[in-house]
Amino acid sequence: MSGGTFLGMPAFPRNAAAAVQDSQLRFNLRKATHTIRGKRASVVAELPDWAELRAAGKEIKDHTLRNLDRYLLQLEEAVTAAGGHVHWAADAAEANRIVADLVKATGETSVVKVKSMATQEIGLNEALQEEGITAYETDLAELIVQLGDDWPSHILVPAIHRNRSEIREIFQEKMASYGRAAPEGLTDEPRALAEAARLHLRERFLSTKVAVSGANFMIAETGTLVVLESEGNGRMCLTLPETLISVVGIEKLLPSWRDLEVFLQLLPRSSTGERMNPYTSTWTGAVEGQEFHLVLLDNGRTRVLADEVGRQALRCIRCSACLNVCPVYERAGGHAYGSVYPGPIGAILTPQLRGMGSALDASLPYASTLCGACFDACPVAIDIPEVLVHLRGKARHPRAERLGMRAAGWVFDRPARLAGAQRLGARLRRFVPGRLPGPLAGWTDTRDIPDIPAESFRDWWDRTDGGAR
Repeated sequence: MSGGTFLGMPAFPRNAAAAVQDSQLRFNLRKATHTIRGKRASVVAELPDWAELRAAGKEIKDHTLRNLDRYLLQLEEAVTAAGGHVHWAADAAEANRIVADLVKATGETSVVKVKSMATQEIGLNEALQEEGITAYETDLAELIVQLGDDWPSHILVPAIHRNRSEIREIFQEKMASYGRAAPEGLTDEPRALAEAARLHLRERFLSTKVAVSGANFMIAETGTLVVLESEGNGRMCLTLPETLISVVGIEKLLPSWRDLEVFLQLLPRSSTGERMNPYTSTWTGAVEGQEFHLVLLDNGRTRVLADEVGRQALRCIRCSACLNVCPVYERAGGHAYGSVYPGPIGAILTPQLRGMGSALDASLPYASTLCGACFDACPVAIDIPEVLVHLRGKARHPRAERLGMRAAGWVFDRPARLAGAQRLGARLRRFVPGRLPGPLAGWTDTRDIPDIPAESFRDWWDRTDGGAR
């Protein structure tokens, strides 16, 4: 499913209100996120220098973003020297057109895909379908999402909202329409489900001549791309097809192999709670018998880079650690965010990439309690609460809210005005309703109005001389 699929969805509060009524969804999310959270905490605790690694990751990313123009040109030169072809895409439409033209030039009508957030962001599958090209997802979770005609709801585990019984039903009903059917008598045991997917995908790997991937990292000094994954499907896609097309956001750059060492420690521990990834694939340019194309995707990233506060979102390495600790995500799930980037990182990345013109995108900076758990968990120290507050300040606020904030500013601007307002509130406190009227009702729908004391702290202090009398 593409990012475009989400367009037109209602704002986050409405989506979340519907999602929290789904008790099965909440159970699935709680079980999955708590399991991953526990594994992560265990392997992070093994490293006495985790704080130093985190600081190093932040510094490497910040340095790279400050010098992005120079490193991108260095990367292009290295990839080209190694026999690859580099294409520059300013937006989703241009990236989709480039990939479609490359696939059509091979004469093929299907591609296999490695799990890629960038291609989901630009809606590549749907764009290829319009050109008569079928894209087959090969990551197990992405396969479940595709077969179920569903939306991804987690960066790392896109089908986290599905349990084993639901997955078995999807395989039995839909697998035959995409290739090899599910075995007769398929159970919901993990081993049986994995075997069904393995048999289904193996035929696809052996018969498809074009693959599309993303990349976790790009090394500027050698033009090397790096993919980390857990199932081996990525290795099959990267090596078997005759043509490999990689669509990668321009922020996925690292200057050198020495920098990669830091992230090979940070990413597995923060994402899956493992000490190292089961499969780490690297390739440089074209290899014998395979043509390689790299599509460098901007799609709003340059605009994000120009924002001094918001640019830290471009440090993200898509580990999803912030999702697994977020109390809002745990209850509302990923679909409520209306983006391929759900959770806290999605709440700051999506509005910056897409803008805040729609009601959904304008509501995302408010999809947080600002508890700060996401900042503590982030392996590259993205201060997500800071960016959320920054984006809230840029959002268009309702007229009633703007008038209210202006009135509050006038009162707080002078101590005498504040004291007068407090005394007036104390006198009128018995008339304060339990629920505010009109456009202010939205504030009290989910909150209780605190009791107004008979005397302000300031008056109490003056009357008692700080409690001495």
